[in-house]
Amino acid sequence: MGSTSTISLYSHPKLSHRAQPVLSRSFCQARDAPLSFALPFSGTRRCFRLKRLVVKAAARPEGGPRQRRVYRQSQSDNALTTAPVKQIASFVVPAGVFVAATFVQLTVLWKLVEKLLMPKPSRPSKPTAEGMNWSVGAGTNLLSGFTGKLFRESKQTLNEFAKELRAFSSVDMSGRNFGDEGLFFLAESLGYNQTAEEVSFAANGITAAGIKAFDGVLQSNIALKTLNLSGNPIGDEGVKCLCDILVDNAGVERLQLSSVDLRDEGARAIAELLKNNSILRVLELNNNMIDYSGFTSLAEALLENSTIRSLHLNGNYGGALGANALAKGLEGNKSLRELHLHGNSIGDEGIRALMSGLSSRKGKLAVLDIGNNSISAKGAFHVAEYIKNCKSLLWINLYMNDIGDEGAEKIADALKQNRTITTIDLGGNNIHSKGASAIARVLKDNSVITSLDLAYNPIGADGAKALSEVLKFHGNINTLKLGWCQIGASGAEFVADMLRYNNTISILDLRANGLRDEGAKCLAQSFKVVNEALTSIDLAFNEIRDDGAFAIAQALKANEDVAVTSLNLANNFLTKFGQSALTDAKDLVYEMNEKEVNIFF
Repeated sequence: MGSTSTISLYSHPKLSHRAQPVLSRSFCQARDAPLSFALPFSGTRRCFRLKRLVVKAAARPEGGPRQRRVYRQSQSDNALTTAPVKQIASFVVPAGVFVAATFVQLTVLWKLVEKLLMPKPSRPSKPTAEGMNWSVGAGTNLLSGFTGKLFRESKQTLNEFAKELRAFSSVDMSGRNFGDEGLFFLAESLGYNQTAEEVSFAANGITAAGIKAFDGVLQSNIALKTLNLSGNPIGDEGVKCLCDILVDNAGVERLQLSSVDLRDEGARAIAELLKNNSILRVLELNNNMIDYSGFTSLAEALLENSTIRSLHLNGNYGGALGANALAKGLEGNKSLRELHLHGNSIGDEGIRALMSGLSSRKGKLAVLDIGNNSISAKGAFHVAEYIKNCKSLLWINLYMNDIGDEGAEKIADALKQNRTITTIDLGGNNIHSKGASAIARVLKDNSVITSLDLAYNPIGADGAKALSEVLKFHGNINTLKLGWCQIGASGAEFVADMLRYNNTISILDLRANGLRDEGAKCLAQSFKVVNEALTSIDLAFNEIRDDGAFAIAQALKANEDVAVTSLNLANNFLTKFGQSALTDAKDLVYEMNEKEVNIFF
């Protein structure tokens, strides 16, 4: 049976109100502290009207132990005696005043917390400078110990990053994952910064919203020359925002925006930037999703821009149409020195248009990367014609196409007339011994080429023989890459014989050629001969076992004047005995001439 009574506030009454408040201990940490009330309010309302307040004791079966205990406690803790319901007013009024006063104090505290921690309503889009997203709800603990620790650590880390920006000319903050909030904090350190010249914010989870942090910062910075934002999903919106900011920048000369989810719309924004910015020299847009339309926009910008030196568009979707559009832009541009179009599926028709445009331009191109573009022997013909007539090209990459022996022969004929190219990459083009022999004949009379890459071509032992016979006494090759060329142990014998006489090759790559112990022993014999040129040799993935390792170790010990400083034998079949022999040889060489040989197992 229920009963009505006047009881202490320290008991457990039920409070009846027009809108019954919810009992809460969120603002009260001690278990024995007075009850507090989380009263509902919305928006910025901070007050409520206290209505009728009735205190009732919880009803329990008469004579129960809990009821008797509560009753005795209430009688001992409070001087009030049993009275009619009307007399309860003498208690309700003071209690209401107490609750109202307490809530007013809590309201003031809440306003202070809001002022310190909540974002200002006038600038809702800008994250807090502390680099943390706060979410504070009424009636909850405002800052737990764990959250406070995270906040302090985050702020300390960002402060350290900011110090780096102010102290060093080159700062790499890639992969720190500080996001948009962290960028807003760090961007302030770039304003009027006269120290940092190269800054990388690559791969930090920055989105289009974070790019706004540069607004008002980059316009005032003239010291920063390189800005790297690659690997951040800023998309077209972020790129457009950045371009609007850089229009008024007078410092950034190298802009790196690879892998940023850039599409044609963003490419159009960059094109407009190129038309109005005369400071930018290097633009990297690799591994994005720029299609024909974006290539067309960039081509139009090249017609008006006279300062860009290097354009990187590797790994996009230009295709033949994009190459054709770009060729028209290149015809009227005189400033571009480097063009990187690796992996754009240009094909033979696209390469024909591109080579035609490059041949017609008056500018001097020094670097051309057209690797992995589905170019066949037909397309190689157009490349060869360009090589014949170009007097400025220093570096050309045709890696991972399919020109075959026929295409290799055309390139070789063109190289006979060219006296500027120093580096050529023909790797992965299905070139056999016939094509390798054509290239070898060119090297006999060409002393300009210093780096040749024929890796991933099945030239076999015959191709290795043709190259070795020429390079034994001719050419000026410094770097020779023949990895994955199927030369075998017999091919290694030809190479070893060539190394006894050659005095120009410094870097030799023979990875994955099935040399085995026989090939390793042949090469070891050449190590015994004094060769002051060879410093690095790569024999990884060659199925070499302990016998081959023992032969190489003995050769190193026998030649006190060995010039080799790097020997790679990784991914072979060496046991601890072969490794121990090589380590002993390494130690002996160091003791004899204090020269360190880095051996990789």
